[in-house]
Amino acid sequence: MAAKKKEESTKLRLKIKAYDTKLIDSSAKQIVETAKRHDAEVRGPIPLPTQFHKYTVNRSTFVHKDAREQFELRIHKRLIDIVNPSHEIIESLSNLNLPAGVDVEIKML
Repeated sequence: MAAKKKEESTKLRLKIKAYDTKLIDSSAKQIVETAKRHDAEVRGPIPLPTQFHKYTVNRSTFVHKDAREQFELRIHKRLIDIVNPSHEIIESLSNLNLPAGVDVEIKML
């Protein structure tokens, strides 16, 4: 019985972070459309767990410790994999104009 070998393939992994869900979804859609325009195999966008940062602040400066306000910051994340990217795809993704507030981290795997 011969064991099947996995083909060595390179992946371009894009990790997108944003505070607004509408912004992150439109950016992910824009990235996927750009990659598919160059006939790339795209996996995703995969929603990752949302991070919650909670902050509690006193309302007054010195007294009234019971009077507090609570704030919450949500960081939404998406993951997109592009299998066997060409130089054209990498160039088009680097020239992509994404809205402010969207952070994209690119890794070659």
